[in-house]
This record gives sequence, structure tokens and C-alpha cells, in this order.
Amino acid sequence: MPFSRTPLPVFQVGLILAWSSGYVGAIIAADTGSIIRVLLWRFVGVALLFSPFLIVAFRRGVTWRWVVLHSLLGVIGMFACVGLGIQAINLGLPAGTGALISALQPLAAAVLAGPLLGERVIRSQWIGLAIGFVGVLFSVGGLTGSDQLLGYLCSFASMAAMVVTTLIAKAKWDGSDLGPALALQTTVTAVLFVPVALYQGVFWPEPSWHFAGAVGWAIVFSTLGGYGFYYLCLMRSGTVRTSSLIYLTPPVTLVWAWAMFSEPMSLYTWAGLLLCLAGVWLARGEKLPQAALSAEKV
Repeated sequence: MPFSRTPLPVFQVGLILAWSSGYVGAIIAADTGSIIRVLLWRFVGVALLFSPFLIVAFRRGVTWRWVVLHSLLGVIGMFACVGLGIQAINLGLPAGTGALISALQPLAAAVLAGPLLGERVIRSQWIGLAIGFVGVLFSVGGLTGSDQLLGYLCSFASMAAMVVTTLIAKAKWDGSDLGPALALQTTVTAVLFVPVALYQGVFWPEPSWHFAGAVGWAIVFSTLGGYGFYYLCLMRSGTVRTSSLIYLTPPVTLVWAWAMFSEPMSLYTWAGLLLCLAGVWLARGEKLPQAALSAEKV
């Protein structure tokens, strides 16, 4: 498997940094006038960048099962997850509330990983997941309230889409063909975003450096970094361990905002960050027998 000699913590740190960059990317994209336009060309850009890998894969021969699998991961994990998350914010859902709902992902993944994937979730991991969630509550300052019920539903659906994607990918994919897989997933996602962009009249890219910077940020951090590191961590580790890293993204997002936009960080934020670190550490779980570890890794 590619990158098999790279220490897992490198991918885990990369995942936390890349996944938490979404807030910064959203601010940059919002300044262009249309987040949907940026999203469309973000996925078009990655699809074009990775198209050589996909062409080689098709020349060597791929199965219909492979095509269906990665098309499905693109529809659920990229188009549905990202699209519904953006729609929730558009409907007035506060960003803090959205972060809390997203933080349910590790808990949902842990509940489902046992019966669906046969992964053992031990007591220390459940404790770690609970502590991590409390840390997220501290980081974002708790629920801020919203009258937009549909916004809540979209946010929950976005979180559920990523959980489903995680379970499908862990069960059906060994991660050995990450390049062509990302190419197909982003191609499918770009195609699905085309009618949305056309309906809103934001299909064509803007000829400006600001737009190019927003798209470049989304390609490098949110897509290649976020999804790339997520899949690499998932294939090298368990579902619960990988999902628990998401707990660190809200507080790290606030660090991004503090560093780049001088947004203040309260004592609650720092306390939340420490709790999230403790929760993620516990969610790693105790040492399993070597045979179990070998079976869990790809």
C-alpha cells in the first residue's frame, strides 16, 4: 500500500490541520460572492489534477464494482456532505451549532462500527469520545440557537453522510488506489454541482486572483488534504480512532481563525482544546493483541 512506511501520526496531524481549514476556506470563498462557484471549481480542479491516475486505471482495467463504489463515495461523502453542510449555514444555522452537530460523527461511527464492521469499541474509547464531545462544547461555547429547523436537518444529514461514507470505505475499500479513487469521486461531485451552479447563475469562474486563491485553498487543504488524509488514516487505523480526530477540528479551527483573522480565543476555547486532546488520546484505545492489530490494518 502506498505511504505504508509513513508514520501514522503524520497523517493524523495532517488530517486535523486540513479538516479544520474549512472555516478559513469558507471565509475566503464567501468573499468571492459565491461559495457554490468555489465548490464547483474546487472539485473540477481536483478531478482534472488527478485525471491521469484515472486514465491509467481505466486502461489497466477496473471493475464495475470499483466504479460504483467510488461514485457512491463521491455522491455521499463529497456532494451530500459538503452540499448539505453549506446549505445548513445558508439557512441560518449558527456555525457553532453546526460544529456541535458535526462532532456527533465520532459517536455515531463508534455506535455503528461494532455491529456493522465488527470493530471492538472498548470502555476507554467510549470515555474518550464522551470527553472529546465535552471539549467541543467548551470550544464552540455551546448551542447558540436557531429557528431554522431545516438548517438543523441539513446539518444532521451532512454529518450522517460522512458517517455512512466512513463505514462504506472501511468495509469495501483497501485504499491502495487513492489517486484514481479521488479522481472519480471528485469528477462525480463536480458533475452533480454543475446544475446547482447553473441554477444559481454562478457556473463560470471569476477571472480574479481572489477567486483563484479561494479555489486553490479548497483544492489543497479541504479536498486533497482533508479527504486524502482522512482515507489514509481510515485505512491505517480503526473507524473510531480516525473519527475521534474530528473532535480536534473545532478548537483547531478557532486557532486558525485567531492566527489568520485575529479572532479572539477565550479560556473556554483553550479548555476545550485540552479536553479534546485528552478525549482523542483515550479514544485511541488500549493495546490489542498483535493478531487483532494485523487484522484491523490494511
